Amino acid sequence: MADTTLMANAIRALAMDAVQQANSGHPGAPMGMAEIAVALWSRHLRHNPSNPQWLDRDRFVLSNGHGSMLIYALLHLTGYALPIEELKAFRQLHSKTPGHPEVGITPGVETTTGPLGQGITNAVGMALAEKLLAKEFNRPGYEIVNHHTYVFLGDGCLMEGISHEACSLAGAWKLNKLIALYDDNNISIDGEVGPWFQDDTPKRFQAYGWNVIGPIDGHDVDAVDQAIAQAKHSTDRPTLIVCKTIIGKGAPTRAGTAKAHGEALGAEEIRGTREALGWPHEPFVVPEEVYALWDGKTRGQALEQSWNALFEGYRAEHPELATEFERRMKGELPAQFAQIAVDAAVNAHQKGETVATRKASQIALEHFTAALPELLGGSADLTGSNLTNTKSTPALRFDADGQPNGGRHINYGVREFGMAAIMNGIALHGGYIPYGGTFLTFSDYSRNAIRMAALMKQRVIHVFTHDSIGLGEDGPTHQSIEHASSLRLIPNLEVWRPADTAETAVAWACALQSRSRPTALLLSRQNVPYLPKAGLDDIAKGAYVLAEPSEVGLKKKPQAVIIATGSEVQLALHAQAALAQEGIAVRVVSMPSTTVFDRQPAQYKRSVLPEGLPRVAVEAGVTDFWWKYRVDAVVGIDTYGESAPAAVLFKHFGFTAENVADTVRVVLRGKRS
Repeated sequence: MADTTLMANAIRALAMDAVQQANSGHPGAPMGMAEIAVALWSRHLRHNPSNPQWLDRDRFVLSNGHGSMLIYALLHLTGYALPIEELKAFRQLHSKTPGHPEVGITPGVETTTGPLGQGITNAVGMALAEKLLAKEFNRPGYEIVNHHTYVFLGDGCLMEGISHEACSLAGAWKLNKLIALYDDNNISIDGEVGPWFQDDTPKRFQAYGWNVIGPIDGHDVDAVDQAIAQAKHSTDRPTLIVCKTIIGKGAPTRAGTAKAHGEALGAEEIRGTREALGWPHEPFVVPEEVYALWDGKTRGQALEQSWNALFEGYRAEHPELATEFERRMKGELPAQFAQIAVDAAVNAHQKGETVATRKASQIALEHFTAALPELLGGSADLTGSNLTNTKSTPALRFDADGQPNGGRHINYGVREFGMAAIMNGIALHGGYIPYGGTFLTFSDYSRNAIRMAALMKQRVIHVFTHDSIGLGEDGPTHQSIEHASSLRLIPNLEVWRPADTAETAVAWACALQSRSRPTALLLSRQNVPYLPKAGLDDIAKGAYVLAEPSEVGLKKKPQAVIIATGSEVQLALHAQAALAQEGIAVRVVSMPSTTVFDRQPAQYKRSVLPEGLPRVAVEAGVTDFWWKYRVDAVVGIDTYGESAPAAVLFKHFGFTAENVADTVRVVLRGKRS
């Protein structure tokens, strides 16, 4: 039996055995893509199983993540720290082989895939990061950034609309080191895809500006090898290799059927498969000769050692660049960042400007983008509204040869979901901190990629402007009502809704320091006044006492607390002043980030929101979220908005100082009765 056949059959055996033992999983894709994997992983992929984080490794993404046993088999066979016991524990609690690949769980997994289409989109972000870093750091004789991004994907990824968004951009950006291998097996869960997937995929990708190779026989290792070699010669286009395959290849009755896709083959079918493949070994047994064929450690260590020698030469000739490259790839902020952050907040405090918080965001970004070359911005066709561009971030463009111009602001076009998932890929690759803007209401389009960033613990920053009914005349289609609360429900996502320029600067600083959490900044379209404050230190705790009764002339303890966020904090201050005229003492708490405040020590939280004091929350959004803070009333909005000027809408929906004050009066009367 040929060596490549033995190697491919080892993947098939491990995949079917693990799925069978778990009685759960997808054996079809690993069995059908086995030869494709042999060609890529044994003949082209530059990686080091002994050091999965080697900086100049090729990136491999399994976009059709349901076929996770394919990557687990590859990682195990090539020598990563993924022993056979982990494959036996496939899909079991606390194993390193979860149902879909998860970055940070399994050594060698570059991104968490499962939601189809996002893997290829992450890969576009990785390939973009590689290209931009190469432009920024490579010098003659020292190509320290020089690797490919490879993707396996299937019909499901191509059916998902996000693949259109991402692959269109990949063509426009001329990402020549992005190579996608398409498992064209014509099968999805519901059966043969013909009735619902009739795209001419090669022509579709040609229209994007990709090279297209094939269709080729995906079970011919040499043919796949030659196609990858051809793709690597591209200088100005990404490449799609169309590989015709049989899903579940080797299974006597299930190969080529939907039954092979998403369920265990069953004991009888597995016996037949072993016979058909000529694989007589017991489950989870791989002969030493096959391990020897697959072992990637010796080659991987040699590749990394060669790169290390290159980098040491680079360090000798370009010491400052080498130090900067290492800092960036480690994800560390500059040593002086703390002072940069303080300066941005103090500058905002001293100027005390009345501007929209979207403008406050741009003001903060001017400070941060000038100091942090790793900040890579963008907008989904709303740059003039999101204000994500700065003097330090000219527009990113590519010349006819595919070379970037050094710009740091990306025009993503009207592609919110694609933008969000591409930013995830950029963050996963390393070297840049991505941020991108759109209207808050369109966070619905981005939501699953936001969730994936939170799950993967990636530092990705979403600039969401036009955060409420305050955007005005565009009406309820664009007015965010439930979005702030719904984003706060995503675990590990930081959500900030700042009230003025200082809070916005602090929010940005916290987002940049948040290495294991993505951030959503919710920003106003309309101008908001600067709010006088005694100090800036407590803003970073997510909520703080903005104004005590003494600040409006009452020397008595608070009788109630008003909690407010964003553009509504000014209403709380006006209500406090009105109530003070009646001798009613109120504390005003600004809560720019509920998610950060919720993580504070109990003592601090009690100091801000004392037990026993009535509480009223004020936010131009749905009310349900606020009851967790044991409030007595919420001034909010539980209906969709209307089309009218912002000032008219706020009055119409009760967002006035008078209504806030009335609500406090009603609550206090209720407490006394």
